Amino acid sequence: MIHIKENRLKEAVQLSTQIPEFENLYESVEFQKRLKVKHLILTANFQEKPVGFKIGYERDDDGSFYSWMGGVLPKFRKQCVAEKLADYQERWASENGYNFIRIKTRKKHKAMIAFSLKRGFRFTGEIPKIPDKETRIWMEKTL
Repeated sequence: MIHIKENRLKEAVQLSTQIPEFENLYESVEFQKRLKVKHLILTANFQEKPVGFKIGYERDDDGSFYSWMGGVLPKFRKQCVAEKLADYQERWASENGYNFIRIKTRKKHKAMIAFSLKRGFRFTGEIPKIPDKETRIWMEKTL
């Protein structure tokens, strides 16, 4: 059974180094810089071992919560870990007064885009990059 825990930044950072899609890893200082505002750090645990994480924070002062980054270890994908993390984050954001959640991903991350669309996110913009697969995609979901 998957258990979601809050405020375990060290575990989340450690997990981020094990997600194959993450090419340019953030240093701890970047996490600290972004998390000076209201934030939520989640880890998903299976048999007390962290297997996934999701981090978000209040990026803009417009009623939105920014779901900054997250991932699930490849061995634990397709086991509803990402869904449980997203459900928790969305419930928390709604309970804390946020009206919608924003994400930014890259065009090459097809699974993330499909996952987000399935959860009710819609496209709101893009930031073109070369090569095109690096184009950033903005998505948003009303809570």
